[in-house]
Amino acid sequence: MPKIIVSSLSKLHDTVREHGARRILTLINASTPVSRPEEVDAEHHLFLGFSDIIEETEGLTAPSAAHVEDVIRWAKDWDQRAPMVVHCYAGISRSTAAAYTSALCLNPNLDEYALANELRRRAPTATPNIRMITFADAILGRKGRMVEAITLIGRGEDAFEGVPFEVPMKL
Repeated sequence: MPKIIVSSLSKLHDTVREHGARRILTLINASTPVSRPEEVDAEHHLFLGFSDIIEETEGLTAPSAAHVEDVIRWAKDWDQRAPMVVHCYAGISRSTAAAYTSALCLNPNLDEYALANELRRRAPTATPNIRMITFADAILGRKGRMVEAITLIGRGEDAFEGVPFEVPMKL
């Protein structure tokens, strides 16, 4: 069964090893060094460099529609034979937005609200980046339901770093 696991940067190597992941999506500031776990081939690691912000800010790179299109393309190109790890610096915002988006693009029948509630249950600290969610909602034609679902679960508990968790692809 395919799995999407969300992780922080500091837990990336352990998470890949523990789950037998062979694909990684990195969403982190462009200048942050990320060492790829040896279990994952270079062609199965996508690095997208942007800041965890929700509006354009001088000197920072905001998430863009192009970034979200890359996330969706990466998910759709995944053969799903081994788990995929999606991570950002803390495993709280960019990665949860990308994992939520990936699950919905891979299973268009998933209910946005049920998935958002399950995300909250599994990750009390999750605060998906709403800018990314807004782009994903438009790209996937979800008619505002992704944005509303994520808004309804609200901001997660304060934390420096989230605990790795699986985002379900079926409910």
